Amino acid sequence: MISVGSSENGFGVELHEHDSVWRVAIVDPSGVVLSERTCRDQPEARTYASTVRQHIYWLSADRFREYYRL
Repeated sequence: MISVGSSENGFGVELHEHDSVWRVAIVDPSGVVLSERTCRDQPEARTYASTVRQHIYWLSADRFREYYRL
């Protein structure tokens, strides 16, 4: 697992790789996985994680939940 950030609104992003399968997880402040997306490779996973991380920083917690349907 690679943790790639959390922020003031409490959400975080983690990258998981197992048997060449990459997954990006959005986690809540307590570390519970709220959403997970499978990616075809590491570059796609890092790109998606970067986008989510930017949204974590830019959006309020309520707006973030709404945007990602959490």
